Amino acid sequence: MLNHNHHAHRIEPSIRLRRAIHAGDALLVKRILKSHPSLLHNPDTSPVGLSNSNMHLAASLGHKEVCKVLLEAGHEDPCPALNENHQTALMLASGAGHTEVVHLLCENNMDCILRRDVRGRDAVMEASVGGHDTILQLLLTYVPGGPYEAVQRADAEGNTALHYASGNGNLLGLRTLLAAGADVERRNIWNWTPAAYSATVQAEVYLKGLVSEVGKLQQQQQKRKKEVEVATKKMAVGTVRIVRQDSIDGEQLYDI
Repeated sequence: MLNHNHHAHRIEPSIRLRRAIHAGDALLVKRILKSHPSLLHNPDTSPVGLSNSNMHLAASLGHKEVCKVLLEAGHEDPCPALNENHQTALMLASGAGHTEVVHLLCENNMDCILRRDVRGRDAVMEASVGGHDTILQLLLTYVPGGPYEAVQRADAEGNTALHYASGNGNLLGLRTLLAAGADVERRNIWNWTPAAYSATVQAEVYLKGLVSEVGKLQQQQQKRKKEVEVATKKMAVGTVRIVRQDSIDGEQLYDI
C-alpha cells in the first residue's frame, strides 16, 4: 500500500526537469536528461506554455550553465527549437536582457539571429524592445551579412529595430542602431517614423540630435569622397604636385 502511494505521488520527470531548469541546477538537468533522453525538448503543454522547450525556459531565465548542458546534449541540432509563436530561445534571452546567454547562443549559431517569429520580429528587434544595448551590440557583431543589413529589416507591420528602440526610450540603443546605419526616415505600414514613437520628450530630442549629428558626418564623408574622386581624376590625367617655396600656400598644381 505504501509502495502504491509512493508511485502515485511521484513527480513526472518532465516536471522535475522543468523545476531543475527554474532552479538553474545544471547538474540535475544533466542527470535527468541522462535517465530520460526523450525529454531533451520537453515542450510546455500548459495553456500558457506556448510549447516552450527546455532551452526557451532556460534562456528566458538567463541560466547560462543550463543552456550549455542543453546545447551539449544537441537541443538546437540541426536547427533552433521554436515555440508556438515561432520564437527562438535567442529571441527570449534578447528581450529579457540576458547577455551571457545571448553570447553563448550567438557563438553556437549566428544564423539564429536572423530568424523571425510569427510577427516578423527577430532578436535585434526584441533587444530593442527590451532596451538592452549590450545585447544589441553583441547581436550586431555576430549577425551574418553585417550590422547595416540587420538594422534595415522590418517586421510584418513595417517596424524596424529603431522604431522599437525609440518606443522604449533607450538612448544607448538609439545610438547603437544609428551608428549601424538604421534609417531614421523609415515609415511603418501606419506611416509613422521611429521618432513618432519616442517614449519621452528626452528620447525624441536625443534621437533628433543624433540624426543631425549622423547627417553632418555623412555630409563630411561625402565631401571627402568627392575630394578623393577629384584628386584621383587629376592623377589619372597626369597631374603632378610640386612644392615651391615662393608659392603663397606652399604648393601648386601643374597639369602636364
